[in-house]
Amino acid sequence: MFLIDTSRDGKPIYDPIVNQSLDNYLINDLKLPGHGLIMYINDPSVIVGVNQNIFAEVNVPYLRENNVALVRRSSGGGAVYHDRGNLIFENIVVGETDDGAKWGDYKVFADPVLDALHALGANDAELRGRSDLVVNDHKFTGMTMVKSGDAFAAGGTLMFDMDLDAASQALHPVESRINGKWVKSNRSNIENIKSHLAPEYQGLTPDEFREQLLLKLFNVSQLDDIETYHLTDQDWAVIDQRLAEKYNTNDWNYGENPGFNRYRFVQLEQGDMGLNMMVEGSLITKVAVYGTALDEKIAHKLEGQLTGTHVSLPDLRDKLSKRWLKKAIGEGGIAALAQELSIENQ
Repeated sequence: MFLIDTSRDGKPIYDPIVNQSLDNYLINDLKLPGHGLIMYINDPSVIVGVNQNIFAEVNVPYLRENNVALVRRSSGGGAVYHDRGNLIFENIVVGETDDGAKWGDYKVFADPVLDALHALGANDAELRGRSDLVVNDHKFTGMTMVKSGDAFAAGGTLMFDMDLDAASQALHPVESRINGKWVKSNRSNIENIKSHLAPEYQGLTPDEFREQLLLKLFNVSQLDDIETYHLTDQDWAVIDQRLAEKYNTNDWNYGENPGFNRYRFVQLEQGDMGLNMMVEGSLITKVAVYGTALDEKIAHKLEGQLTGTHVSLPDLRDKLSKRWLKKAIGEGGIAALAQELSIENQ
């Protein structure tokens, strides 16, 4: 594994729109062979998944009143709050590697982070479910992935010293109904990791915590000992172009939401599941499924299964009564999903 330095002109970047666009450049354009890692800190912002309707997830007036940026990422997952108390890490994997990095396997990326946190004193930090890191039964990291050809990015947010009150206000939707019933993202019990570190590390600033985490991850005594690729002026020219064309536009971040008029959220034993749908009359004509309950392959299969289905409970039960879905979420999960999607629940 090697480090990818995302500073510009020798200074760290805190702009969340810029930072959230980096993985797209790294897996689509630069494509450095092997297993790279980026680690950065964002200014206050709310990051939403590619399929989410922001008005169902985010307190948009609060964002505007408090100068909190809204940024849409290219991967799925729920809405999360970032500020200078958060640390974002992303594994950038291109082609084959010799360290076990594998698309869809969150554990292989979570384990090194957990080992580093254990070395810093957070001995109770652990992986729960497919993609959540928890301490004291509270979530401090959620992970997600995005793939492009033979490259993918896999990472998450480490809550070090985040403003939990601001997060609660920013993620509380104030518009409860938009052409249908809208519900909140799952707001799991969350907790900062800072107080769980050894006493000598609890006084660190977020930037100092980043440095200590990198030293532990790479098992070195100083940052200069880490194999590092530094983004060049040519790299930044392409990144700036991508920002102007897409990632720094309202059409992308606020915009189309993206062609859906229904949103449903279901909390299952296996994890959470969000569904954005276009419902015309009583027919589902388009659907996007995301969350931690299903892997990407099953989520796409469910999207195909639901497209063209009437939102009546009998039709939904019939469509969802498939062996592959039962294996993934069980009979209880199928029943809960059918009930949530049914016309009786509109």
